[in-house]
Amino acid sequence: MALTWEDVVKLASELPGVEESTWWRSPALKVGGKGFGRLRIEAEGGLALVCDLTEKEALLASGDPAFYTTPHYDGHGFILIDLDRVAREQLRELLDDAWWLTAPPKVRAQREFPSN
Repeated sequence: MALTWEDVVKLASELPGVEESTWWRSPALKVGGKGFGRLRIEAEGGLALVCDLTEKEALLASGDPAFYTTPHYDGHGFILIDLDRVAREQLRELLDDAWWLTAPPKVRAQREFPSN
C-alpha cells in the first residue's frame, strides 16, 4: 500500500519536537527549527530525507527501487524515497535516523538512545 505525506507526518510525529512546516516552498518536517525531510513537488517527486552519506550509498547500492537520487542531491546527505515503494517500517527507521542527525542536543536528550 502506497504511503502518503500524511503517513510520513504521522510517523515523524512520534518523535519528540517534530513540526510540520515548509522548506524550499514545499511541505516539510522540522525539529528544532531545522528541516530533515520534505515532500518534493518537483518533477521527480518523492520524499527528500536527511541521511548519512554511508547509509545513502548502501540504500542506493541495494537496488531497492524505493531509493534514488538525482544529480542535484549527489554528494549530499539526502536520500530520495518513492513513497509508493517504501515499506512503512523502513520509512519509520529512516525518519528516526534523519531526526537523530538533525535534532538539537536538548531535543535528543528526550530519548534515552537511538533505536538502531
